[in-house]
Amino acid sequence: MSRVPAALTALTMALLLCSGSALAKKDAETGAEPNTQVPAGSRHYAATGFPDRLVASPAQDAARGFSVAWRTDTSVKAPVLEWVLAGDSPDVGTPTRITATTQALTTELGASHHHRADITGLQPDTLYLWRVQGQNTWSAWNQLRTAGRADQPLTLLYFGDTQNKNLSHVSRVMRAGIKAAPDARLSLFAGDLVSGGDGQDDSEWGEWFAAAGWLPQETAVAPAIGNHEYFEEFEDTPQERRVLGRHWPVTFALPRNGVDAADTSTYWFDYQGVRIAVLDGTSALDLGTAKAQAAWLDTVLADNPHPWSIVLLHQPFYSPREGRENTELRDVLLPVVRRHQVDLVLQGHDHTYGRRGEGQGATPQFVVTVAGPKQYRLSDEARATMAPVGEDTQLFQVLKIDPSHLRYEARTVTGRLYDGFELTRGTDGRKQKTELTQGRIAPRDCTRAQTLKGRADRCWE
Repeated sequence: MSRVPAALTALTMALLLCSGSALAKKDAETGAEPNTQVPAGSRHYAATGFPDRLVASPAQDAARGFSVAWRTDTSVKAPVLEWVLAGDSPDVGTPTRITATTQALTTELGASHHHRADITGLQPDTLYLWRVQGQNTWSAWNQLRTAGRADQPLTLLYFGDTQNKNLSHVSRVMRAGIKAAPDARLSLFAGDLVSGGDGQDDSEWGEWFAAAGWLPQETAVAPAIGNHEYFEEFEDTPQERRVLGRHWPVTFALPRNGVDAADTSTYWFDYQGVRIAVLDGTSALDLGTAKAQAAWLDTVLADNPHPWSIVLLHQPFYSPREGRENTELRDVLLPVVRRHQVDLVLQGHDHTYGRRGEGQGATPQFVVTVAGPKQYRLSDEARATMAPVGEDTQLFQVLKIDPSHLRYEARTVTGRLYDGFELTRGTDGRKQKTELTQGRIAPRDCTRAQTLKGRADRCWE
């Protein structure tokens, strides 16, 4: 085998580390906080024989199964996951064992193995214990409850873009969400979980998991993919193209039921009376898959047996930021959303807050939100067409759903109610919207003229 690729890889890693060091130096000079808390050259988040980055995700039928992804170093080649019915004794009994599939990944922190195990045949609304294997060691036992029946009430959490300074700033948003909704079984994310492209991609993912704490093990995590989970290959050349980042396919164990044109980044699942379809906006806009995704989404929503539907994607149909128009999403995918009267469209990307309905009906409701510290500014159009809107505010969302009601609350990181509404479903299937105004704080605007780095188009880096 040729040694040239290895040499090029080493050179690339060295250049990326230098780039990361230069960015950290620039941040220090401007007084801006660096993107990660990892000192230049640190291998703090390198893989070891101990399992880490554990994350559970829902199966297509989340009442009957879930899947788990985790990471180790390359000494672990075919680890197992153990699961068992949860009980009150430390004697867990005899667990069922599942041998994981494994994929290799090499990053600036070295080589690692990423593992996946799919757990099937479970009972609805049942608490299970599970743990994963490393090199002569195990993870903690984790508890996860499967989805219940379609008529049972559900609480879920939703987070907009995390992306930057995950350990420093995003961790408190996730903690606030867990405290506000301790009964949440499901956590949705808008994409751009990390920033990427600065030579510290693996450390950024390490900090995302550090920020999330126990949330990825004890709720089922379902993320959309963002543009920052892609990277630009051959940048600034005629051959420049958008390429799926290497972390995405191995970091999460998502349902394998997406559209062929974006099979690792689109998927759907049912969770207690809600059908949730996850789209890939970057692939639709930049890789020509909008029509394929629209046809797939049409099929997914056409046979929805549940009273509610949610579409999750990164780029918004209606952008609250100046200068962004995702025209192809509106032209190709939005008609499907309208035709099937999707209840809630959850989006990110624009690092502000904005909500709007469409037409005279109660649905769809379109939400753009942000969890991380990077904060943009609202456009004049957003202020005229969305309400409420917001700048300079880190948020999380709590949804409470039963067969007749969908209650949506957006709360600031300190727990204050920023936005809220409730959809009520009548016996004829029609839906009405009621605004939740009691206790809601006034919309927030950015009062800074520019960021610490001198950018007037943003409120905070």
